[in-house]
Amino acid sequence: MNVPVLLLEAAGPESEQLARTAAASGHLVHAITDAATHATYSDGLNRLLAGCLITDFTRPGQALKDITAYSHRIGAKALLTVNEYLTDLATHACAALGLPGNDPEHATAARNKAAMATAFEAAHVTAPRTRTITSPGELRALQAAGVLGLPFVVKPADGAGSAGITVVTSPDQTEAAWHAARTAQVMYGLPRDPRVLAQDHVPGDEFSVESFTQHGATTHLCITRKHTTDGAHRVELGHTLPARLPTATERALFEQTERAITAVGVRNGATHTELILNSDGRCSVLEIGARLGAGHIGVLIQHALGIDPWRALWDIALGQPASLIPATRGYATARFLTSPRAGRLVAVTGLPPVTTTVPAAHIRAAAGTHVGPATSNRGRLGHVIVTGPDPRTVDDQADQILRQITVTVTPGSGT
Repeated sequence: MNVPVLLLEAAGPESEQLARTAAASGHLVHAITDAATHATYSDGLNRLLAGCLITDFTRPGQALKDITAYSHRIGAKALLTVNEYLTDLATHACAALGLPGNDPEHATAARNKAAMATAFEAAHVTAPRTRTITSPGELRALQAAGVLGLPFVVKPADGAGSAGITVVTSPDQTEAAWHAARTAQVMYGLPRDPRVLAQDHVPGDEFSVESFTQHGATTHLCITRKHTTDGAHRVELGHTLPARLPTATERALFEQTERAITAVGVRNGATHTELILNSDGRCSVLEIGARLGAGHIGVLIQHALGIDPWRALWDIALGQPASLIPATRGYATARFLTSPRAGRLVAVTGLPPVTTTVPAAHIRAAAGTHVGPATSNRGRLGHVIVTGPDPRTVDDQADQILRQITVTVTPGSGT
């Protein structure tokens, strides 16, 4: 087909899969990245690309001009990103180029958690009560006044991947929670939003809804059940889909998801909406991402439902009808490995062989590196994917595999 398309960042598992899918379809894939990230591209990834624009994401205005000029030069017919930090820029670039995208007036609300909370309130999305906090002292004062009851959640306005999020369960955690939110790292050296948010803690089970929207019409592919840690840092240890829930519960989750999608101006593309379902059946939207879910959720969708989310994303970006009808009715789970303690990673043993029911078993942390108990999703060491015809079989096999894996760590700072 030789259609030029733009991929706003090609690094990362989801982005690389988008690049491979576009190249396999005959598209000419051009990546947009910065110099430091481009230096990490593998030879295989570079061979997939027809071209690459190096820009400076720390200057969003200039980056937008660079993207617009480059797109006109190559005649790009689509622009996509699955990178959380670049969804705002992607929305504005699509608008500037007249390509299918989302509402630029709401682009910030689809990325920044403070703007998102405001948009949710205006659209009557059921969500935790959120306050913008300027200091640890203000946190303590709100708590002392009974405005913030324990437990509550502290998070950065512009974080991702659970970085900088703390569930505060006692007053002596306030200072550390504030510091964690203020110092959470963002990619590309992007300008930081210094605001810190304090949210009511909503107890319950965590789910996400994986949806695709085209021309403002939304299709919910599935509900994902999340496995998370307890304690101060709620790291995602697994995803299982599709979750089977009572019809009324599914309807409630979908209703709140649709309100959230509308609130942040998503018109074309994937969304990953995280929700809490409490014991009485009420659901609250924690946040929404204007992108495909990370943590291999796209791969799980392929295995469990027979839907190719990568091709669907390109079809939507190109303005073509996307195929979103499930071809199979199976189940899939991704389980993540973490370190039991801080120290130097010696080895990870007991990984299962790759088979038809275990299509992936991967360690991304190299031996000798410093590891520790994960405080965000970036701290995970690797993952295993298990597929099968029913949820009990899939979960039981995944649990058995995890019991057979040993993560060996010794004291030391690593390399």
